[in-house]
Amino acid sequence: MLRILDRYIFREIASTWLGVTMVLMLVLLTNQFARVLGDVAKGRLPKDAAWEVIGLSALQYLTILVPIGLFLAIMLALGRLYRDSEMPAMMACRVGPAGIYWPLLWLLVPLSVGVAWLSIEMSPRALMAIERIGAEARRQADLTSLEPGRFTSIGPEDAVVYSEKVTAKGVMQNVFMQRRIDDGKVEVVIAKRGEQIESDDPDVRFLVLYEGRRYEGTPGTTQFRVVEFLEHGIPYRLPGLDPAEPKPRAMSFMRLVGSTDLDHIAELQWRIGIPLATIILSILAVPLAKTQPRAGRYGRLAVGMLVFIIYLNMLSAAKAWIEQGELPPYLGLWWVHGAILLLALGLLGAQNQVHRRIFS
Repeated sequence: MLRILDRYIFREIASTWLGVTMVLMLVLLTNQFARVLGDVAKGRLPKDAAWEVIGLSALQYLTILVPIGLFLAIMLALGRLYRDSEMPAMMACRVGPAGIYWPLLWLLVPLSVGVAWLSIEMSPRALMAIERIGAEARRQADLTSLEPGRFTSIGPEDAVVYSEKVTAKGVMQNVFMQRRIDDGKVEVVIAKRGEQIESDDPDVRFLVLYEGRRYEGTPGTTQFRVVEFLEHGIPYRLPGLDPAEPKPRAMSFMRLVGSTDLDHIAELQWRIGIPLATIILSILAVPLAKTQPRAGRYGRLAVGMLVFIIYLNMLSAAKAWIEQGELPPYLGLWWVHGAILLLALGLLGAQNQVHRRIFS
């Protein structure tokens, strides 16, 4: 059972964590919302998938926002207690570090488990789902999405299509198309009309042009062939829904386990390291939050943010070094976690004068 004092500390940290996390999430989602609206306007995403993409992005953001939100919440909550002289009063009643960490555990344990679930399971799924939505949007894009008067790339071959006008039924007028074909040759087609037609193969569509002329040849030479036509069908393959080899960030946890690929090892250690970093940051936040009475609630917040940025950058650098083969996998990201944990324990020991007890 939690004592009254424990419940008080728990409530202070939990309410602050909720507020900080919500504010950070709102800032990130506002930026993401503008980006998604831009993709919808450009036809890269269907309108009905915009909120789904934003929701999946929120899951990915939570993986990082929960640790930093808890770190900042501990510093802000304890900073207020130090400012109002409540923490010195608690310490006078023999409430030491253990008395702070005990109510903190009631929040830290479920949040660490949740971060582990997000990092290991949900974040890769969310990333894969976002990529699949984008692939489906590219497959469903048709000629009605072309903007009149602008050059647009279609198909994985990046054929460039221009139309002076596009009707509501998807019929293009005064069409220009250019694409590269085999042996470095270039094909340029000019036609009065054009439309898109489905084929028996769901992965292939036809761009059918009417009443035009086709120029085919190698740039820089005079060897060109000119063909006039009444109807000319050009097949193009749609992009696949699932990539042949997903990125390590989108791979399942079990696929990463046991892999000898350096990219997979780095990604595996990164996912495991996020919940571990949540615990280490919570331990570190308690001694970092210590300030003098009436010194200000935000007095040590700048120091805390600097330590967090250094921690995150060191993890990112170590991950890159593993991928490049410059750091052995057995050392991996663990030395970064160990260094920050030693810093936290050292600060705790210095503030509680452990060295005097040992050497006295």
